[in-house]
Amino acid sequence: MHPTNNRIADIVPEVKEWRRWLHRNPELLFDLPKTSAYIAERLREIGVDEIHENVAESGIVAVINGNADGPVIGLRADMDALPMDEISDIEHASETPGKMHACGHDGHSAMLLGAAKYLAETRNFAGKAVLIFQPAEEGGTGAKAMVDTGLFDRMGIDEVYGMHNMPSLPIGHFGFCEGPALAATDFFYVDIEGVGGHASRPHRCVDPVVAANAIYNAFQSIITRNADPMKNGLISITSIQAGDANNVIPQTAHLKGTVRNLHEETRDMIERRMQEIVDGIAQSHGVEIKLTYDRLCPVTINHVDQTVHAAEAAEKVVGAQNIDREQPARLGGEDFSYMLQEKPGTIVFIGNGETAGLHHPEYDFNDEAIPYGIAFWAKIIEDRLPLGESAAPPIKQAS
Repeated sequence: MHPTNNRIADIVPEVKEWRRWLHRNPELLFDLPKTSAYIAERLREIGVDEIHENVAESGIVAVINGNADGPVIGLRADMDALPMDEISDIEHASETPGKMHACGHDGHSAMLLGAAKYLAETRNFAGKAVLIFQPAEEGGTGAKAMVDTGLFDRMGIDEVYGMHNMPSLPIGHFGFCEGPALAATDFFYVDIEGVGGHASRPHRCVDPVVAANAIYNAFQSIITRNADPMKNGLISITSIQAGDANNVIPQTAHLKGTVRNLHEETRDMIERRMQEIVDGIAQSHGVEIKLTYDRLCPVTINHVDQTVHAAEAAEKVVGAQNIDREQPARLGGEDFSYMLQEKPGTIVFIGNGETAGLHHPEYDFNDEAIPYGIAFWAKIIEDRLPLGESAAPPIKQAS
């Protein structure tokens, strides 16, 4: 089944070029001068009704008015790239060493621009479409920064929808998950200070490496022995650093990693147990230890009604056989969770086909997904903000 009408099909080649420009010019976190300027310029060319720049430093918000008054729907795309080198021979590869679009945010932004072009031309809806181009999804909680500006109240947004590509989900397919869908994402840092010295005289030293090893092993037991098996989580220690010489016991050692889970009580328990463990090991090993635990974003919890609405819209685009309404929850994190705490909504997964995985140095957003993404955005706006006598039940105002 082809997902689009002729107008969307006509838009796709231009959107593909926008996407590839964004891929060649990756920028990080809130520092998005070229990206933001490029997106704002495309929006001006498209002819949206309002453009708000520099929202939460580098975010952009565009408004498109429908052909009648009605509620307000927010659509969100992220813009930032990752601090890593691209390993590929594609024509539109990153032109900036140490930065690449390895998560598909270039595709997300381009599809939302394509939807802006279609919606600004057709305006076959009653209300307003608010298009949110967000910075700093990759660890910078840009969604929270945008929410904290008062954006949702200022724009009168009633519902909000996000979209993320999913490698291994076929092109032309959509996935949906009601309730907890993506994990709370936390980072932790453990700094250990002992007493360094010559490796031939360990009895005159207090070895921080031994304490680091004890912490590594003890942290693993939190999940297996402290977490409710039905409300589990994940602790990954991703870096251990200590010393650089064969004959020196170092003065310090450092560990860092991430915690992921889908339940706030598990999250609280993990942080508490980590602190108890480092306190105990500090005493038993005679070292000083500081644990820094940073909560980045909460669990992404999709609202049931909006997930159903989104699945129904996607079904009209690609057919019921290409819809998975029971996608499993995943331990990847998404700061879209902050927007879902503000207003009801859902994050939708769109198929990226058999590509390299997210955050892989050979990843590239699959341009074949573009028409499906544009068509979905158009359909959710037209379905939730219908014109005329066929109007759907009114959107419930959040209390």
